[in-house]
Amino acid sequence: MSSHAHPQGEGGPARPPDSLHKDLKSSRARSSSHADDASLAVGLGAQLKRNLFYYALGTFALIALQTLMSVRDRLFKAGVDHALASRSAETTRVVVLVLVVVISAAAIRVASRMTLFHAGRMGEYELRRALLGRLQRLGAAFFRRMPVGEIMSRATNDLTQVRLLLGFGVLNVLNTAFALISALSVMIGVSGPLTLAALVPLPLVMLVTRGFSRSLYVRNRDNQASLGKLSERVQESLAGVRVVRSFSLEQAEQSAFEHTSLDYLDKSLAIARLRGFMTPIMAALSAAGTLIVFWYGGHLVLTHQITHGDFIAFWAALARLTWPIIAFGFIMSMVQRGRASYVRLKDIFDAVPDVVDGELPAPANVRGAIEVRNLTFSYGTQRVLDCVSLKVDAGRSLAIVGRVGSGKSTVASLIARLMPTPRGTVLLDGIDVCDLPLATVHRAIGLAWQDAFLFSTTVARNVGFSLDEPDSPEGLDRIRLAAGEAHVLEEMMALPQQLDTIVGERGVQVSGGQKQRIALARALVYQPAVLILDDPLSAVDARTEKAILDTIEREIKRRTVILITSRVAAACRCDSIAVLGQGRVIEQGTHDELVALGGQYARFAEEQRIQSEIEAIGAALRNAEGVSP
Repeated sequence: MSSHAHPQGEGGPARPPDSLHKDLKSSRARSSSHADDASLAVGLGAQLKRNLFYYALGTFALIALQTLMSVRDRLFKAGVDHALASRSAETTRVVVLVLVVVISAAAIRVASRMTLFHAGRMGEYELRRALLGRLQRLGAAFFRRMPVGEIMSRATNDLTQVRLLLGFGVLNVLNTAFALISALSVMIGVSGPLTLAALVPLPLVMLVTRGFSRSLYVRNRDNQASLGKLSERVQESLAGVRVVRSFSLEQAEQSAFEHTSLDYLDKSLAIARLRGFMTPIMAALSAAGTLIVFWYGGHLVLTHQITHGDFIAFWAALARLTWPIIAFGFIMSMVQRGRASYVRLKDIFDAVPDVVDGELPAPANVRGAIEVRNLTFSYGTQRVLDCVSLKVDAGRSLAIVGRVGSGKSTVASLIARLMPTPRGTVLLDGIDVCDLPLATVHRAIGLAWQDAFLFSTTVARNVGFSLDEPDSPEGLDRIRLAAGEAHVLEEMMALPQQLDTIVGERGVQVSGGQKQRIALARALVYQPAVLILDDPLSAVDARTEKAILDTIEREIKRRTVILITSRVAAACRCDSIAVLGQGRVIEQGTHDELVALGGQYARFAEEQRIQSEIEAIGAALRNAEGVSP
């Protein structure tokens, strides 16, 4: 007998996770034009360039704002000098001009903030879209390395920090730079020596900034990593809440959560302490500059080297620098937090998909012939398939039978290219699947997994997930037909909201058998050229099993079917059967041939026959007890 086998995997064809189907058709149209979202330039510089118009407009607004503020300062000089000279008319005119300038500056300030915040939000949108695009293309190996909770933390909290950097951070950095130039122009115009005196603390400000900057980056990086662990702990606790309760381990789980939460608290307090030191130091240095201006500036006024108006203008310009200097610690913390968050996002953006698109054009028609040639596959150092060969012609059926861990499900994953298929080992209609576009392979091969995943939406939208318009009359007809063939329609129609019933997160509102049959209906409505069913009968009763097997037998006549099962009653309906053992195909043939062979398959058949007889005897005894007087 020839040997064939496949590695075990999880999941199904990669599709847009739009569980509500509100705009599935348009989202798929966008996905075709953005199929390479993950390859877009996602660097911070790329985001600045992509939204250059808004950043340029915001920059122009800030320049205009600080220009008006310097005009205001000079008007203060004129106004004070006119007032001291008792020139009331000129003083009134200056006051009116100051009001006009201040109101104009306020309007421009609002415009600058709206423009730059918009740029930050657009950067966040582009990064979020690229992040999802990358995650959808990454393989199972990446998700084994990075837990879901960690990914969620990076996709939410870290992305928010990057958005603050691209919006609020850019705003404050630019505003501080332009305020410095604008204020210095006024201050130098009043008195060069006084300006030098006011800037005496500046070297100390730069030294403090440099000293705190690295520490802030490291602490923010550690803080974000700790938050990721906390998110993973919460996600894991919620996902396994029933297991925790069944073993009465709530207290232990609470203790583990508190330990992780305390670690995050410690790292957050470390940042708070650092900022707590930095802000007062900046304020003290700013106050030192103010005292110098009071002392030396007062001397210049008393010696008539500058006027009272000059001093007020100088003071107003210096005051515009006071807040940026005091707030520099906060701005620096935000910038370093944004940098640390972006580095964490880069871990995802830089991850290389282990399954890549083929370069051949999509074939005009897919018949559905599958051939596996000498397939060897390993998980790390553990070999799970060894020189496996299988073949099923278009429109025929193959059952893959074997014990748990024999590699049955891995066969499906490699055929459908959900895992890195070795080149030249799997052919679809005679073409290496590695050479075909992933979209072609996934469209040609539909899967229904034993561990069925349902989205938190209605039964109808779960079944019609592959349809562009599941709510249309035609879509609903196809959904009802597929649900009927999977023998779940009657049960769903008996519910108060029928097919509009919300199944809950991961399908918690339906039984395990109903989940499997809804997943089977989803595969049937997909109408692929090749239908792979991974043990779709493990959670159904005998009567439903027979009805579903009748459906599968009808499907065999419509398309190529690969049935992964441990039940002989299901396998015997297929055209051929392959038995896997220790990563090899140890037997292959029809049902009658394998039973006559007297090997592993024959033993499976005998074990299941005896088990069925025992169950039948037990059922008869229970019925007899129920009717006994």
